[in-house]
Amino acid sequence: MQDNNYNDKFSERRSEQRNDAGQYQSVQLTVPGLPSFYMFKIWNISSKGMCILVKHDSAILKHLKVGDKLQMTYFTDSPQKTSEELTTRIEHITQNQAGRFEGHYLVGLSIT
Repeated sequence: MQDNNYNDKFSERRSEQRNDAGQYQSVQLTVPGLPSFYMFKIWNISSKGMCILVKHDSAILKHLKVGDKLQMTYFTDSPQKTSEELTTRIEHITQNQAGRFEGHYLVGLSIT
């Protein structure tokens, strides 16, 4: 028997409707001051942007700030266009303290 209160506790509470990641599957970024690039899977998007997960102990977190604009390379699974370089703004950096992605930060991205 399923507890209805269980579903209420974990229902979707984000203000924006989430969709599939659309045409982009992953993103690569290089940050000044770090010797290598970083590649992330795009987990979800809203009508205002998309989100990646960054581990709490990743060196890149010290180099990302809300409002930063970076050139990022977005990858698709389309044979016609496999990648695209786009200017992207960091919209938010939010610590996820519980659940499946505990110990990660959600980094909101918006293509400008």
